[in-house]
Amino acid sequence: MTLHDEGPVGADALDRVTWALRRAELAVTALKEQRLRSLGMAAAHYSLLIAVHVDPGLAGAELARRLNVTPQAVASLVARLEGRGQLERRPHPRHRHVQELHLTDAGRDALRKADSVIAEIEQQITEKLGAKDSTQLQALLDQVTDAIQEVQPAGPLSRPVTLRKDGTPG
Repeated sequence: MTLHDEGPVGADALDRVTWALRRAELAVTALKEQRLRSLGMAAAHYSLLIAVHVDPGLAGAELARRLNVTPQAVASLVARLEGRGQLERRPHPRHRHVQELHLTDAGRDALRKADSVIAEIEQQITEKLGAKDSTQLQALLDQVTDAIQEVQPAGPLSRPVTLRKDGTPG
């Protein structure tokens, strides 16, 4: 994919690891969008639901930082999911202007169904790469994260999240 003409980018622009990461991200996101559509859900819904599942009680501003979107985008998505009965806002115990976000039973059910779709995508990737290469890829991506953290302080997305076998945060 090397560029041969001179221009505003280096000749190796399309051969860079960062570009390969972006292409993979776009491909996976497009597949998530396509497969989640049958559930009436977008990839952003899944991301928000799983973030609230992993860390119940998040405020909208913190959720926006973790998802790397604007607070306005989170507010719009929260309102949509709240309208579907999948998310509820509760007053923060100490800060009266802050509302915590929590999944409802309907939200947990929607997340369970969506996660099944995401697990199928994961399985498809693993089958294509094989178990050894999948494990190696995950280790390499962890190394990429570590390399970035050396030059930029760790953000909330870099924090490892542990889920128990039942899918609850552990």
